Amino acid sequence: MSRLTDLLAQAKAKDPALGRELEREFKVLSSRRSFGLNFERHRPENVELPGRPVRKGDKVRVLPPRGSKSKGDQRLWKVVGFDNANSKKEAVLELLDGAESEQTQVLLDDLLVVADFKDYIYPGLVSTGKVSRGGDKPFHTVINGENFHALEALTFTHRGKIDAIYIDPPYNTGAKDWKYNNDYVESEDLYRHSKWLAFMERRLKIAADLLNPTGSVLIATIDEKEYLRLGLLLEQTFPDAEIQMVSSVINPKGTARGNEFARVDEYIFFVKIGNAQLTRWNWDMLTERDYALDEEVRWRGLARTGRKGLRAHNPGSWYPIYVNEDGSGIHSVGDTVLVGEPEPSEIPEGTVAIWPPASNGQQYSWSVVPETLRSLMKKGAVRTGKIDLRKKSVPIYYLSFNQLAAIDEGRLKVVGTSEDGSLDLRYADGARSAAPRTVWNMTSHDAGSHGTSLLRALMPDRRFPFPKSLYAVEDALRFFVKSKPEAVILDFFAGSGTTAHAVMRLNRQDGGRRQCISVTNNEVAADEHATLRTAGLRPGDRDWEKWGICEYITKPRIAAAVTGKTPDGTDIDGDYNFADKFPMSVGFEENAEFFTLTYETPISVSHNRAFSRIAPLLWMRAGSEGRRIDALPATGWEVADTYGLLTDLDKAAAFCGAAAAETEIRIAYIVTDDDRRFQAVTRHLPSHIEPVRLYESYLTNFRFSMGR
Repeated sequence: MSRLTDLLAQAKAKDPALGRELEREFKVLSSRRSFGLNFERHRPENVELPGRPVRKGDKVRVLPPRGSKSKGDQRLWKVVGFDNANSKKEAVLELLDGAESEQTQVLLDDLLVVADFKDYIYPGLVSTGKVSRGGDKPFHTVINGENFHALEALTFTHRGKIDAIYIDPPYNTGAKDWKYNNDYVESEDLYRHSKWLAFMERRLKIAADLLNPTGSVLIATIDEKEYLRLGLLLEQTFPDAEIQMVSSVINPKGTARGNEFARVDEYIFFVKIGNAQLTRWNWDMLTERDYALDEEVRWRGLARTGRKGLRAHNPGSWYPIYVNEDGSGIHSVGDTVLVGEPEPSEIPEGTVAIWPPASNGQQYSWSVVPETLRSLMKKGAVRTGKIDLRKKSVPIYYLSFNQLAAIDEGRLKVVGTSEDGSLDLRYADGARSAAPRTVWNMTSHDAGSHGTSLLRALMPDRRFPFPKSLYAVEDALRFFVKSKPEAVILDFFAGSGTTAHAVMRLNRQDGGRRQCISVTNNEVAADEHATLRTAGLRPGDRDWEKWGICEYITKPRIAAAVTGKTPDGTDIDGDYNFADKFPMSVGFEENAEFFTLTYETPISVSHNRAFSRIAPLLWMRAGSEGRRIDALPATGWEVADTYGLLTDLDKAAAFCGAAAAETEIRIAYIVTDDDRRFQAVTRHLPSHIEPVRLYESYLTNFRFSMGR
């Protein structure tokens, strides 16, 4: 394009009128072309909502007869009314987008509601259980629902508040690993890549609104099928971010793929927003790590060698050190013997005198003078290695002044003392930082050993394809949330729940209060469909839904991690390893609650008829911690741990007084359709409390901010 610009400039110089005409046509042409990553923006997706009640105006599909293996009628119908003439209620349907007008009547039980992604939604949440072992810690939340709609719900609760997003999206392998508009995308699909890009772009755009603009990160894993396209899409979606990709070994044995190199790694994109800082850790991620040794502190050898270590250069540092004959360590330290003075004729009983080393007729020295060594011994800063008096081998080590200062500053921590009184030291977290490399090769990241096998320990009778290594997710997050003990982390392709599990591990390591929001659907595995249909089951049936990802894998896995018990109530067998070693049966002192996404109508919301489903969203917006107000207060107002609710404005004085008395209150939800009265109430609230007008704030968020 720069060449064309140069030619236009030359044309304008020779013939201004012609140049202007050409420039005008060039601008028209260039405005039609989308620069950057070009792909088909396929028609918006739609998602089936099993179990959702059928309402007038809904889009629906007609389910196949029970026992049938067919997909049934895939056309979309609109519910235009209901007929109660028969013993069972029927819906009156009108065909959508048909060549000709067509109507029919179908039993409600035979209909499946479909949500179109171009339509507005008004989300709610219904709790389906919880586990609580974390006291007043915030709750991790798991949302069972279509992730696009769940992300939209989070724009009300967490817009600009997410510190880290970790996602493991579909890799688009051509196998039955993801659907577009309810159909599996096959490898032969000519639009496979553009469908995947359209699918990802819609979600990443909302994710961009959720990330904290002052400093946050999006982490996305992918393999070779789509990594080039994903990289370009991330560049296009986050133009101001700093983006870097690393290669991570997840299968050292390799996966053979026909006439190709055996695949051992995958890619991880890090999208750094604002001033997001990479917190260095104690390892570079490339060279293998021995967790049993990597925190041990290296002591300095006391003996000096080389030209600068000669006795003549350090006359005050030539003296005997008396070591016990039984090899138990140092007895005492002698005095300096200057050049020309005789060595002492007497030594303490039961000891052997050890002098600085000598070689080729040259005498060397110790690193410090006697007074300093005695002072170091009192502090536990001197120790011996393996003593062999027969060979006069007595390695002696000491802590430098810099190391002693590091103890005072907390960069080195004393974890005990040895039998000889010397200090047992370890590096504090981050004290021995190393720049992480762009190639990660860690045994702990093996997806087979620490993903599949670990999941089998948590839930012995359940299987999930290709779970991430718990420790790989933990390490990736640590770089960006280590210094944020109250970070909010989101995973909207949660799958088996590895991200939430990793966040619990990070909290245990430093006492953090981080919380994870996990979003997954309840899709039943492709190979289960035929079996369930043959058994006469259909989506929405309880015996169908119990086999879905969220119900069968995600929720039980997170519950097992917290409680330390498998789904059948037995203690989990095995240990966690690497950065934090302890039995899995110990569990975690964490809280988690499980929700299902619902779809409300604006009328029911504005008339207070959907409050019980909106209540979890109000609680999440206030931090997902403490008590929740689940029902409209009979007194007209109520104050929970982190937020308050005012439904009767005549009780505003009492409400404002109670809210002001609670220092942890962050948000005041005020139900009114009168903006002047809302403003009048807010003037009496403390400045640290955010006033939110219900339900105008909620409805406006979903009516106008989704960019449709």
